[in-house]
Amino acid sequence: MDSVLGLTPVIPVVVVEDADDAVPLARALLAGGLGAIEITLRTPAALEAIQVVAHEVPDAVVGAGTVLTPDHAAAAAAAGARFLVSPGWTERLLDAMCGTGLPYLPGVSTPSEVIDLLERGVTDMKFFPAEAAGGVPFLRSLASPLPQARFCPTGGIDAARAPEYLALPNVACVGGSWMLPKELLAARDWEGVTALAKEAAALRPGARWS
Repeated sequence: MDSVLGLTPVIPVVVVEDADDAVPLARALLAGGLGAIEITLRTPAALEAIQVVAHEVPDAVVGAGTVLTPDHAAAAAAAGARFLVSPGWTERLLDAMCGTGLPYLPGVSTPSEVIDLLERGVTDMKFFPAEAAGGVPFLRSLASPLPQARFCPTGGIDAARAPEYLALPNVACVGGSWMLPKELLAARDWEGVTALAKEAAALRPGARWS
């Protein structure tokens, strides 16, 4: 896999508190048509969750989010992550993510950060925090002067806002958690998650995942 972008119109951003929930949750998202899943490294269960999903749900493309350090990048790769996502980047972190050999999305929120990455040959980026950093108007304004850059905006995006982002020429997908409401997760209502995932997957017909 050369790129995370284009796998699915929406990448679910998942916070796993209990690793036992990771496999049924991944299967529920996959059944709904969201085959790329970002499990954030925000909880003690995250690496185990990535490992079990990679092993038991091989049709899902599981990645690690909130990658903040070189150690995070290495541990996520060792656990079986197939892509990495960071809310920002430093030279040291960028080198570490690149060194894993996995596709990665470093976070940006300014034109200077975008240009810096383009100079380094990186064209796939996470735009974060999307709504707080300028949202659709900001990304629209970058499309003409920086057409090489492609984005996965994440942060504050919901089902109502997602279509406007996905209509932009420089947006390949969006990240979000609206298909994972707390009440469904608390009830382990995996059918409910699948139903919301289907709605999200339909936001851009023809998206692929494999």
